[in-house]
Amino acid sequence: MPSLSLKDRIKARIAADGPLSVARYMSICLADPEAGYYMTREPFGTGGDFVTAPEVSQMFGELIGASCLSAHEAMGAPDRFQLVELGPGRGTLMADLLRMAALRPSFIEAACLNLVETSPRLRKIQEETLAGSPLRPEFRTRVADIPDGPLILVANEFFDALPIHQFVKTADGWREREIGLSADGDLIFGAGAARLPEDAIPARIAGSAEGTIVETQPAANAIAEEIGARLAAQGGVALFIDYGYLKTAPGDTLQALYRHRFDDVLAHPGDADLTAHVNFEALAAAAVRGGAKALPPMAQGDFLLRTGLLERAGALGAGKAPEDQEAIRDAVERLAAPAGMGELFKVLAVTGTGISFLPFDSAA
Repeated sequence: MPSLSLKDRIKARIAADGPLSVARYMSICLADPEAGYYMTREPFGTGGDFVTAPEVSQMFGELIGASCLSAHEAMGAPDRFQLVELGPGRGTLMADLLRMAALRPSFIEAACLNLVETSPRLRKIQEETLAGSPLRPEFRTRVADIPDGPLILVANEFFDALPIHQFVKTADGWREREIGLSADGDLIFGAGAARLPEDAIPARIAGSAEGTIVETQPAANAIAEEIGARLAAQGGVALFIDYGYLKTAPGDTLQALYRHRFDDVLAHPGDADLTAHVNFEALAAAAVRGGAKALPPMAQGDFLLRTGLLERAGALGAGKAPEDQEAIRDAVERLAAPAGMGELFKVLAVTGTGISFLPFDSAA
C-alpha cells in the first residue's frame, strides 16, 4: 500500500488535532524528514524552483568575499576566527567567496569554515562544491554549535525560509491565521483563537481595516538575537542578505514557488518552496537586543555597486566573446537593477563592537 502524501498527512493531522498555525505548516512542508521540501528536493538553479544570486553569477559571491575581507581588516585581522554561512544551498556562494578571499592568504590561514546546514543531502552537495576550495568545511546544525572565537557570518536567503506567524484583523482584534479543513476536506485558511496583543502592533498599523494581515517572525528574530549576543561577546560581523522590507508593514507575503512559478501555498505541500519576506526592522532590533550594533541596511543593488560590481564585471568580461559579455551585463542587471534583485533584496550588517567597514562605512 503506498504511503500517504505529505498533503494527506497534513489533512489527517488537522482532522485529528485541529488547525495548524502558518508557522507549523511551513515547518512541516519544508523540513518533514520524509517529504519536506529541503529534505527531498533540489530547489536551486534552473532545474529547481528558484535561482539565487550566487547562481546568477560568480560576481555575487566574490563581492560578498570582498566585504568579508574588509570586515576582517576592520576587526583587527584576528589570527583565528570562525567563517560561517547559514543555509549554504549548493555551496556556490562560499566557493566564490573563498576564491576571492584566497587573494589574501592571511584571511584563509586564520579562518575556520563552518556551514550551518540541517539537510544531509545538501551537505553532500556542499562538500562536493567546495572540494577544490582552500578550506574544508565543518558542518553544524545550529549557530550554538559554532566553536568560540570572532565571527564573520553570511546568511543569504536564509531568513526568508524560516517559519512566520500571520495575524488577521477581525472585529474583535488581531487573531492568528490558521490552516484548517473546508467542508469538502480541502486545506483552507481561517482565523484561530490565538491573538496578537494590541501593544505588539505599531501605532501606524493598529487602525487597519478588517481583513488586514500582519506577519511576525519569531524564529528569525531568535536567531538574529543569538547571533547578536555572540558578536557582542566574542566580536565579529554578520551579513544578512534577503528579500524583504525595511519597516514593519501590513501585508501577506507568504508565497510558494513550484517549478519556477508562483503557486497556491496550500496546493503542493513538500513539493513547493515556501518563503516570506523578511522584516529587516525586526531583524535588526533582535540583533541589537542581543547586544550587537546594526549598521544602516542598504538595498542589494547599492551594496553590490559600492563593493565593485561594475569593476568586477568589466574585468570578468575583458577579452571575452560578445555573447559572454552580454551574459555578464545581464547578470549585473539581474543582481543590481531595481527591476531585478537590486531593490527587493536588502543587506544588513551587524557588528559586535560597532566597527564600520566597506561598503557600510559610507552608508547614509
